[in-house]
Amino acid sequence: MNESQQVAGETVIRPARPDDVPLIRNFIGELAEYERLADQVVATEASLRETLFGEQPAAEVLICEWRNQPAGFAVFFHNYSTFLGKAGLYLEDLYVRPALRGKGLGRALLQALARIAVERGCPRFEWAVLDWNQPAIEFYQSMGARPLDEWTVYRLTGEALRRAAGSESEQVVRE
Repeated sequence: MNESQQVAGETVIRPARPDDVPLIRNFIGELAEYERLADQVVATEASLRETLFGEQPAAEVLICEWRNQPAGFAVFFHNYSTFLGKAGLYLEDLYVRPALRGKGLGRALLQALARIAVERGCPRFEWAVLDWNQPAIEFYQSMGARPLDEWTVYRLTGEALRRAAGSESEQVVRE
């Protein structure tokens, strides 16, 4: 998506710009509060500027505006399926401010992401949702998404990640 997209008159979905970094950081904070994970947010405006708009962007962001006011955002990036031999789209975060929910903004963001996936030839569009977030689960299912109950997500962080990386003497030398 290279330009703004008007949706239902009052809603605009557009790619984020570098000057949106403070807004993106605010949305991340609001989302973390909603998900009861505010103590885990360490992202700064500087780290977001580098990872979203630097030399090698790690993700992309769509901004949703309603009546010319920031209403929500979606952060996404490409993943890869070895079985399909193609890149997919992975939605990291989708957030709409609570006061603006029920206006179709989440649906507009999800539809914009689905269009991006189709335009880029991605055979899959995936994301994770907290198991207690029933409103989000119902919303995603209303869009036709289905849970992958046979998969369990695993994560290494902090000390466990450092232990898994091993010591320098265990690293493989590459030529």
